[in-house]
Amino acid sequence: MHKHEIVVRFCETDMLGHVNNKNYFVYLEDSRIQFFYDARILGEEWNYVLASTKCDFVSQAFFRQTLSIESQIGRIGNSSFQLDQIVLDKQTGNVIARAESTIVSFNFETQKSEPLSEEVRSNLERYVMMA
Repeated sequence: MHKHEIVVRFCETDMLGHVNNKNYFVYLEDSRIQFFYDARILGEEWNYVLASTKCDFVSQAFFRQTLSIESQIGRIGNSSFQLDQIVLDKQTGNVIARAESTIVSFNFETQKSEPLSEEVRSNLERYVMMA
């Protein structure tokens, strides 16, 4: 499992005092990009596009709260993979949000998806969720 931490900044909260829902997608992206580097799935050039993402909000997060984002691979396809993420309160372990994203290996010259390499597939398999 891949872990990444975020500390909520004041500008990410709204008039109700909690994190505005759009900021979760920024947190998830920040964690997702760090996952790409740590899992060693990037080549010399950026070759992925985000095809789909969703987030279910479970509870609230607040200013100065430290969030831990845990990422695992839900499935690996021919040219894509699903990244499942959970946002937790680092101190209590309570679930704040659950998210999933579909990421596609993409050739920007041809503007088409392309199969994941064996090396990328092998590196992703290290993060597959255990049942």
